[in-house]
Amino acid sequence: MKYLVIASTLFVIGSLFGWVLELFFRRFVSQKRWMNPGFLVGPYLPIYGFGVLCLYAVSNISFGIEAQWLDIIIHILLIGVLMTVVEFIAGLIFIKGLKVKLWDYSKRKGNILGIICPSFSLAWLAVGSIYFFFINPYLVQVIDWISENLIYTYFIGGVVGAMIVDFAYSLHLGLKVKQFAELSNQRFDMIKKELRKRLVLPMKKDAQAVKEN
Repeated sequence: MKYLVIASTLFVIGSLFGWVLELFFRRFVSQKRWMNPGFLVGPYLPIYGFGVLCLYAVSNISFGIEAQWLDIIIHILLIGVLMTVVEFIAGLIFIKGLKVKLWDYSKRKGNILGIICPSFSLAWLAVGSIYFFFINPYLVQVIDWISENLIYTYFIGGVVGAMIVDFAYSLHLGLKVKQFAELSNQRFDMIKKELRKRLVLPMKKDAQAVKEN
């Protein structure tokens, strides 16, 4: 039960703060406008929730290395690799499974499928370093406090429940939009074929008749 509470709390914290981070990043860096940065309707990004889970797990693993500098380097490198893997898996799920592209690195050098690229992997490495040195020690204390005061888990459970409902609704809405787009394309193709039959083919026949005469 304790570990479930810890995992849920980390997931919620990461999802909420990740949404805020992406909101301001898209407003002032990428899109230059206010927009919902996620697939869901509510203010949370599950990919950051999984990211924080990875950050917390890796940061608190002991590798048993006596040299402190080497231990730190291994932790940070592993954090960078894991964050890139999380981004890649999430990108595959959205692009291949849900046919939704939430980000696109196809114009960046060294990208893979437009989902990950070296520049953003370095960015994740920097973010992971900041977390490791400045955030994780305090987050450990927060998690310990919440796990000892289980009344606050009702809030965590409520947020997780809202996210599940939101995901189901957003997935249903996304499938409806996809079906509408496919139906519209089919109707457009049918209209083009019908126009071709009524306009293009008669014109070709008339031109052929003129040549024969």
